[in-house]
Amino acid sequence: MALPPEVCIRGAGIVGRTLALLLARERVRVALVAPAAAPPGQDVRAYALNAASKALLESLRGWPDAAHATPVREMLVYGDEGGRVQFHAARQKVEALAWIVDVPALEQQLSDAVRFQPRIEIVAEPVPAPLTVVCEGRISATRETLGVRYEVTRYPQHAIAARLQAEEPHDGAARQWFNDKGEVFALLPLGDRQLALVWSVDQLRAPALLAQTADEFNTALHDASHGALGALRLTSERAAWPLQRAIADRWTGQFTDGSSWALAGDAAHTVHPLAGQGLNLGLADAAALANVIKDRDYWRSVGDARLLRRYERARRTDVLSMSLATDGLQQLFAHSADPLPALRNWGMRGFDRTRLVKNWIAKQAMGLH
Repeated sequence: MALPPEVCIRGAGIVGRTLALLLARERVRVALVAPAAAPPGQDVRAYALNAASKALLESLRGWPDAAHATPVREMLVYGDEGGRVQFHAARQKVEALAWIVDVPALEQQLSDAVRFQPRIEIVAEPVPAPLTVVCEGRISATRETLGVRYEVTRYPQHAIAARLQAEEPHDGAARQWFNDKGEVFALLPLGDRQLALVWSVDQLRAPALLAQTADEFNTALHDASHGALGALRLTSERAAWPLQRAIADRWTGQFTDGSSWALAGDAAHTVHPLAGQGLNLGLADAAALANVIKDRDYWRSVGDARLLRRYERARRTDVLSMSLATDGLQQLFAHSADPLPALRNWGMRGFDRTRLVKNWIAKQAMGLH
C-alpha cells in the first residue's frame, strides 16, 4: 500500500474481514491485522445467518456456495410441557427464515475476497491509523488496554457444538428444545441429513457429556431430541465453551495520540446463542460503521468522534434489545417451580396462534425490520 492506511482493523475473523471489504469498497485504505494461522484442527461451528447478513456478504462476494449454506424452511421450538411454536418461510413469503452456514467455508470465502482487494493490506502487527477498529472477539486484549469495562453476566451453562448425521431427513427444518433446567438443545440443518448441534447445558453436566464415548453421546442426543429425526450419530469432535451475556460500557473513544478507536462484534457485545443472532449482530455492526464512514462529510476524517458516536448510538439499542430478549427467554426456562412450566408452555401455544405478532418477531430475526 503506497499511502498509509486510514483504518487499522485488529482482528481478522468474520466481522473484521467483512468490515475491511466494506471499507475498501468505499475506497478507504485498510490495514487488517491477521496473526499467524492457528494449527489446523476441525472447526465444528456453524452460524445461523439472516437475510440481511446474507445480502451483505453476497454484495462482497463473501457468501459460500450452496453446499455450505443450507436454507432453513421451517423453525420448530418445543417447550418442556407440550408448548410449541412453528415458523414457516412460506408463510412469511421469503426464501428462507435463515441460512445455516459452515464456519470454515465462510471464513475461506472472505479470506479469498480480501486477498483480491488491493486496498486491504494484511499486516502482522497493528499500525498507526486515524481509526482503529477492534474486532478481536469477546476476549480482546486491546479492549482491556483501553480500560473499557466489559459488563459480563455469566450463565451457569456451556455450549457444546458438534456435527451429526441423522437417520431421517431434516427437510430444511431447524429444531430447538427447551427443558425445565434452562438447557437448550438445537439441531440445525446442514446438507443432506447433516446437522449442526448447539447444546446449551448446565456447566456441571458439560464435562460428563464431553467425556462420553461416541455411542453414549449418541444415546444422549436421541433422548434430548425425543427421536424426532431417528438415530443421531456423532461425526466430528465435540467443542465446548462457557456462555455469557456481555456489553461494553464504551464502544468508541480516542487513544492518547489523538487517533480514534471503535469496538465491533463480540469485542463490543455477546448474547446467549439460543436465538442464533450473535454473528448477525456483529455483521450489522460492520455495516453500520461502514455506512457512517461512507456518508461522512468530505472534510471529516474516518476517525471523527461525531461519526463514531453516531455508529455507537445506532447499534447499542439493537444490541441491547436482542440481549434482553435472549436473556429473558433463557431465564423463563431456568426455573421449574410451579406454576411456571404450565404458564410458559401455555404462553408458547398462545403465541403460536397469534399470526401478527409471530410475523413481526420473524421479520426482526430475519433482519427485515
